[in-house]
Amino acid sequence: MEINRDYHLQKLIDSKHNGMIKVVTGMRRCGKSYLLFNLFCQHLKQEGISDDHIIKIDLEDRRHAELRDPDKLLAHIDNQMKDQKMYYILLDEVQHVRDFEDVLNSYLKIDNADVYVTGSNSKFLSKDVITEFRGRGDEIHITPLSFSEFFSAFEGSREQALEAYLLYGGLPKILAFPTAEKKEEYLKSLFSTTYLTDIKERYNIKNDEDLEELIDVIASSIGGLTNPTKLENTFQTVKHSNISHTTIKLYLDFLQDAFLIEKAVRYDIKGRRYIDTPAKYYFTDLGLRNARINFRQYEETHMMENLIYNELRQRGMSVDVGVVVKNEKDDKGVSVRKQLEVDFVCNKGSQRYYIQSALRLPSEEKRQQEIRSLKNINDSFRKFVITEDLISRHQDDDGIIYMNIYEFLLDRNSLKL
Repeated sequence: MEINRDYHLQKLIDSKHNGMIKVVTGMRRCGKSYLLFNLFCQHLKQEGISDDHIIKIDLEDRRHAELRDPDKLLAHIDNQMKDQKMYYILLDEVQHVRDFEDVLNSYLKIDNADVYVTGSNSKFLSKDVITEFRGRGDEIHITPLSFSEFFSAFEGSREQALEAYLLYGGLPKILAFPTAEKKEEYLKSLFSTTYLTDIKERYNIKNDEDLEELIDVIASSIGGLTNPTKLENTFQTVKHSNISHTTIKLYLDFLQDAFLIEKAVRYDIKGRRYIDTPAKYYFTDLGLRNARINFRQYEETHMMENLIYNELRQRGMSVDVGVVVKNEKDDKGVSVRKQLEVDFVCNKGSQRYYIQSALRLPSEEKRQQEIRSLKNINDSFRKFVITEDLISRHQDDDGIIYMNIYEFLLDRNSLKL
């Protein structure tokens, strides 16, 4: 089964010959190795690059154990470079090599060497790329499968695919398991034995009960506004724990560094300023989120909001939570300041989109409730309501565009005119 990952592949293609080390990052099991060793290699061969000019080494393979020695790895690569034509050096799981930074930097001054590496586990995260390569590393971040990628390999209708995607997420191997039981076992095992272990080892966390409790709290409240102080109060009153908001903030940072969750900060649209707290946290993969809480909480509204957030991020957008401040008079004629929420303020280059996630629009009253914040934004950027209702794309008298979730997910250009 081959799944095309054209968006991520194009990022690799666009980075060729840029004089930097291409570092492919992303959560474990999201398809980094497949992208590099299969899809990118196919591209190189289609471009006429011969096999002997593509040097591939899987450093997780026991057969290559001796190449984990940095000097032996250097000698092995050097011995294969026999002419002045361009060589493409592809190293998988490079963190297994001691002093791998020195090995990679050794090829920066060699004109006919173009280097690509993947890395994972507790020794290789995105901030390591920034620290170790200091402007000489080009990070290419890979996500789990988008819904359109997932659907391309799914046997069934788009409605069945969406139900499966919301429940089990987009890690590629999920598509290979034949039963719900196998999918759930895989996700639960992956979360506990891989992701959590990486975090605990990297940050030397001995008392991990609070960390695991925090993950459960965040998983149970996706799409909800929170902050470390609020979480500290929750731990004190509900969990009877004395964990401080400082430690909670550290743990949240660890989870973000491991690509398990992302933070969406609030943005005052009219005031044009960021509001640092509270914020929202979304899971990078919904299947892992569901596995963490034993598939108990299946709230379609919040799951769809997380799904839309992930799709926007996979399209390369920065995504904030919008706030529109509006002054209104109450029943007594007293002026009251209200904050109306826009689910997502999305920016990419000079483009901006305002997006509201609405699972259902069963009545005019519900529709007006959903678009209230959008109607109070006075700029000319496009405004959308995305719903699971099977509606045709249309625009109302306020200039707000409505589309169903399938059109949004299956057409990467769905936000454009």
